[in-house]
This record gives sequence, structure tokens and C-alpha cells, in this order.
Amino acid sequence: MNSMILRTATRLLFPLLLIFSVFLFFRGHNEPGGGFIGGLVGAAAFVLFAIAFGTEVTRKLLRMDPRVMVGWGLFLALVSGIMSMIAGDAFFTGQWALPVVFGNELHVGTPLIFDIGVYLVVVGFTLAVIFALEEED
Repeated sequence: MNSMILRTATRLLFPLLLIFSVFLFFRGHNEPGGGFIGGLVGAAAFVLFAIAFGTEVTRKLLRMDPRVMVGWGLFLALVSGIMSMIAGDAFFTGQWALPVVFGNELHVGTPLIFDIGVYLVVVGFTLAVIFALEEED
């Protein structure tokens, strides 16, 4: 689509959507949301970019094949489950480390790794489908 209004709006909205995607990802880490909804918003940012500037330019911006992104996401989700088994618990049981940073205790654990995996799978799968449909024409 060759629209100057769409391209200008996309230049403004693209970074905002990515920041909102990261916000949703971290907000949902301990509350509803997380990797799935953050991934959908992140994918929407790239889809908007693809509509405004084309699929080829968006692929260059992404710098990674969406199918590879899906593979890494599945790998991270699997690793988060295996880490629980290594610790002697059931598959996907949360394992936590509580490092103290600047006097505050951070809750870092395998659910964060799983959420990163879900995020990558959602973004990668959505973009793979959208790019395939766009390039079919």
C-alpha cells in the first residue's frame, strides 16, 4: 500500500507498539497477560510495518526468519520444563531464584523463560502466516 499517511503513522506507532508489547510481557509475568498477549501486540507492530512498507523491508527489519523464531520459542519453553525435572520436580514446575538487586529481591524463574518462549512462538507464527499470505499475491 502506497499511502504517505499510513507510512507516517506507522513510523510513530511502530516503536510505541513494541514498547507496549514489552510492557504487556513483563506485566503479565506475575499477572494475567504475559508472553501470549505481548507477542500478539509485537506481531501487530510488524504486521502494520509490513502493510505500510512491504514484506521484504519488514523481513530485513526483523533480521530473523519467523520460522526460526518459532523454533527458538519452542526450545526455550521446553528448556523451562526440563529445568524443573533437573531440579527433581514435575515438568513445568516453577523454579525460582531470588537475587537481591539494589536492595530489592527479584523473582526470576523458569516461568519467565517459558513466557519468553511463548512470546517468540506467537510473534514468529503470526508473522510467518502473514508474510506467507502477503507474498502469495
